[in-house]
Parts: sequence; C-alpha cells; structure tokens
Amino acid sequence: MSITGRPPAVMSNPRADRVKDVAKLAGRPARLKRQQFLAEGPQAVREALVAHRSAMGERRPPVVSEVFATESCLERYPELGDLAADVDLRLANDDVIAAMSDTVSPQGILAVCHYLDRPLEEVLAAGPELLAVMVRVQDPGNAGTVLRAADSAGTDAVILIGGSVDIYNPKAVRSTAGSLFHLPVVIGADFDSLVDQLREQHVAVLAADGYGDIDLDRLQDESALRRGGGGPAATGREGAAGPALEGETAWLFGNEAQGLSEAELAAADYRVAVPLYGQAESLNVGTAATVCLYASARAQRDRV
Repeated sequence: MSITGRPPAVMSNPRADRVKDVAKLAGRPARLKRQQFLAEGPQAVREALVAHRSAMGERRPPVVSEVFATESCLERYPELGDLAADVDLRLANDDVIAAMSDTVSPQGILAVCHYLDRPLEEVLAAGPELLAVMVRVQDPGNAGTVLRAADSAGTDAVILIGGSVDIYNPKAVRSTAGSLFHLPVVIGADFDSLVDQLREQHVAVLAADGYGDIDLDRLQDESALRRGGGGPAATGREGAAGPALEGETAWLFGNEAQGLSEAELAAADYRVAVPLYGQAESLNVGTAATVCLYASARAQRDRV
C-alpha cells in the first residue's frame, strides 16, 4: 500500500482528537447524533464493506464511512484492503485501534458505518413471509443472537419494538457476526400499530411463549402432513385451531426476564410453546428464536 511511491502515514497517537471522536461511537449519544456506529473485527468489517459495495452498485446510500486498520491486519486479510478501495482507509498502530475499539482484545480493524435501519412501511410493502419481532429484548448479546438466527433462517426482516436494546450497541453488532449487514432491520416500531398492519396483510402473529397452549412440535408435524397431501389443522391443548407454519408469519420474542406481557400475548393470534424435554426451566430468547424461525423457514421452503 503506497501513495506516490511512499508508505502512507500511520496514525500513532491514541489521544488524538480523531481517535477520541471515533471512540465516542461506543456510546449511544454520539451514535444517535451522528447516525453512525462501529463494526469491529475482520468478519464484521468484511460484511460491512461487501454491503457498502453492493449499495454503491445499486445507487443506495453508503454503508461505510471510514476504515481504520493495522498493517499487520491487512497483511493477514489482504481482501479487506481490496474491498475498502472505495472508502477512506487509514492505517493505524495497535494503540490507536485499541483506543478506538470497544473490545478488550481488538482485532486490528474497525469501520465507521452509517445507520442501516429501514422504515417499517418499506419492509411490509415488500410482502414478507417471515419476520422476527423483538419486544423489549434488553441484552445486546441476545439481540445480536436473534438477528443472527433470523439471518441464518432466511428471515425477511427483523423488527425491534420501541423500548428494545439499541441494535447498534457495539456488543450487539459483534453478536450479529456480520448479519446486521445482510437483512433489513426496523427500529423503534410501535407494537399495536405493527400488529394491526400485519393483520391487514394476513400475516399470522405468533407469540413464542413457554406457557403457550399450542406445541411447536405439533405444528411442525402437521405442516409435514399437509406437505405430504393430508393432515388436520393444528390444534392447541384446548383444541383451538392453530396456525400453519408454511403461511406468512411474524414471531414475537419477548423480554429476557419478563417475557411478553399479557397485553402483548393477547394481541398475538396464537401462543406457541417450544417443548422442553429435559429439566431446564426455559430457553434463552436467542435459542427460542432460532428454533421457532427455523421451524417456519423449513415449512415455508418445503411447501408445495
């Protein structure tokens, strides 16, 4: 990497104003004011740069503003330097990267990225078949895990209801392992308005609830029967008709400690429980989201 035959300057002062300015993005006030956040580590920066290149090709707003990296990191991952050809790439030493980073053990590269969230109306206008909705999920690691699971299951979008954690929190971004750059995310949606709009589009609203009267295993079995050319409608423990997993679906995942409120459960079309075969009292919200989203994804992809 060179400029007019000379090696580029390397940022070496961890107390420089620019370094402090970037480090402020670890805090929510700076993120909100500037509408920017940090992506740290080779995996996250790679996905951010790929998304940036795609956005530029499609004449959409840019994803990445700046990249800061050590020379040794770019030597280990030369493709990152190639991907960053269209952004401001600055070399920095380890001390500078550590001062900018939110992690205890920085990996030698970080990117300043623009906010990515989309309007709810845009997401719903696309006719989604599968949505993950976080309702007051507070832990950034859990939120990142849910988003990563949603991406892995091919979910069309993730929606965070107002009062949920900031998905641009550095820990949340790290927990997504780059998935934040792969699918649409809606932030701060109003719960009641969302449910009303989903019903207007005939999207079934399923609440993931450990005490739900409909068993997820039963729904999967009956979906498989229908794909085979028969099978009754799903029923709950009280015999109430249940949803078809292969239909358009939005899953609600609630707060880690309190779950979904009674009002939120009542607003859902169905309350669905993931069966527990061992002695665990409950599932982590990220694990529950993975199981539920994959159940719907498989049914939708296998339907005739």
